[in-house]
Amino acid sequence: MRYLVTGATGFVGRRLVRRLLLDGHTVTALVRDPARAELPPSVTVLTADLADGRGLLRAVAEAGADRVIHLAGTVKATRPAGYAPVNADGTRRLCEALAGLPAPPRLVYCSSLAAAGPSRPGRPRRETDPPEPVSAYGRGKLAGELALRAVADRVPGTVLRPPIVHGPGDTEFLPALLAMVRRGVLPVCGTGPRLYSLIHVDDLCRALVAAAERGATVEHRASARGVYHVGDGVEHHYQDLAADVAALVGRRPPRTVPVPRTVAMATAWGAELAARARGRPSMFARDKIREARFPAWTCGHDRAARDLGFVPETVWPAGLADALRPTAPPVPPPVPPSAPTAV
Repeated sequence: MRYLVTGATGFVGRRLVRRLLLDGHTVTALVRDPARAELPPSVTVLTADLADGRGLLRAVAEAGADRVIHLAGTVKATRPAGYAPVNADGTRRLCEALAGLPAPPRLVYCSSLAAAGPSRPGRPRRETDPPEPVSAYGRGKLAGELALRAVADRVPGTVLRPPIVHGPGDTEFLPALLAMVRRGVLPVCGTGPRLYSLIHVDDLCRALVAAAERGATVEHRASARGVYHVGDGVEHHYQDLAADVAALVGRRPPRTVPVPRTVAMATAWGAELAARARGRPSMFARDKIREARFPAWTCGHDRAARDLGFVPETVWPAGLADALRPTAPPVPPPVPPSAPTAV
């Protein structure tokens, strides 16, 4: 099978490309900067920019793919408007480019649980729940889903909504959690328990490949058909996640410190201004506070199990030691990330 992968140089993308090659597939990566791609030599690299569309039509036609897995996306930005150029507009450009081909390939869009919105404790988000994103990131991801629906009559497409993604190569969630463990303080936006679903990066890759091979596809109308949540099926307490990391590195569990929302927003605003001055976006921003104030971001995988044959194989804390082994120096946010950093 010939696969075209966007976001192939990211956290999930590198693991996905490796899996596809091991399975004997042909892989083409659509990248913005080939000089920094650092992909296996057997991967064909094509240049295109989703943010402005340059080179996209040519690259899509040249790839000749049977399947497209769309991972590319913006997960942090210096301004709320910074998510849209790739997550919303870039996905729309990709969908329209594929729709213009004589025989459009099947497209799997890696969206996010942030597009669905928060859940309630004890009641994980379901695909049939109306989407209620609470952040600019979530709204951008949902706009990408709507772009896929707009070409549903020409492009067979499937949407996956992962929660927080963890595993080897993670540069955001696990490093931030480890840094807070080392500092001995676990800031939480608001009071009460915080519950999260997770998915290991290799399980997400398995789900993406399964969706490329089988399962329902989305429709023009607003329905849940072709949309799959792929969480690990567990409501993880944030404090327990930190305690597991602490145990692994020989530290005491960090002390939980509730942070009032107003204080968190003010601190995030200051961090945003600093990030703009540096010209480098940070995960700690007001957009994340809008997500972190909710007590639960959980989902299951019942529909994916039924339609895709997907069952998670690596449920936290399994695989944690491997993921933390190559940790880079982290800069932690003072509140927990509530959306996945999948791309």
